[in-house]
Amino acid sequence: MKNIIRGAALGLVAVLALSGCGGGDDGGDGNPLSGGGEKGTITVGGANFPESGLIGELYAQALEAKGLKVQRKFNIGAREIYYDQVVKGGISVMPEYNGALLTTSVDKSSTAATTEEINAALKAKLPPSVEILDSAKAEDKDSVTVNPQTASKYKLKSIADLKPVAGQLIIAGPSEFKTRQQGLVGLKAKYGLEFKKFQPFDAGAQATLVKLLTEDKVQAADLFTTDPTIQQKKLVVLEDPQNVFSAQNVTPLVNKTAVNTEARTALNAVSAKLTTQDLLDMMKRVAIDKDDQETVAKDWLKKSGLA
Repeated sequence: MKNIIRGAALGLVAVLALSGCGGGDDGGDGNPLSGGGEKGTITVGGANFPESGLIGELYAQALEAKGLKVQRKFNIGAREIYYDQVVKGGISVMPEYNGALLTTSVDKSSTAATTEEINAALKAKLPPSVEILDSAKAEDKDSVTVNPQTASKYKLKSIADLKPVAGQLIIAGPSEFKTRQQGLVGLKAKYGLEFKKFQPFDAGAQATLVKLLTEDKVQAADLFTTDPTIQQKKLVVLEDPQNVFSAQNVTPLVNKTAVNTEARTALNAVSAKLTTQDLLDMMKRVAIDKDDQETVAKDWLKKSGLA
């Protein structure tokens, strides 16, 4: 069963890499981190899941609307891969989620929970070559989400309600969820949860994960809260009273030497307009309606007066 699941996940990753996540200039060898941009070009990155590619496309088109030259490098991988590239200047601009950035790459012991606390900690502790720009109101958290039959069977409303039954349940999520504080490590520390099994998936294989969740082959999953299939499939996002999952505002992470004042202004203008409902609406178009992310980004920027 494990090999079947992983095979299906890998197959879907390939499809998403060519469609939902968008393409990037990969230097012709299939590696999104290979190939350098021309001098004066702003390289906009994107992680290995559709929403990151969409936000990267928003940033890229907003910069291009100001006459700036942009290179796209989407579908790079997880933060553990792309963060160092921003620090070293291989990527100029990266869509980030401030709380996850803080606890996975900057200060793993941080207990900051609010947007203000998290951004203050990031500004104090980020390496000198990088900085965060303005955070958007838009927020997309990791979550512990269960299927409706599991929620009903065990009367689940909060993550705390899982304590007596977690040992009977399989939880699934991106492979890095196993070792992150905002993942199984934090769930054990703050809620005492020990699941029957953790089923890892590539972050790009959310559709396969949701399918297994709805079929009750896994009972719980780490899903992004802006995933439109949560509402479509009537899945239940459990409350998190212990704040394992902190504020996760969409925030540009930039290499200081790679972006000028004009670029900063364009990126901050996106943050000033972007809301969580905007993300939900755009991700429905990308994930369910199968609209391409370039068109979805263009439509939002035009509606927002940014293109």
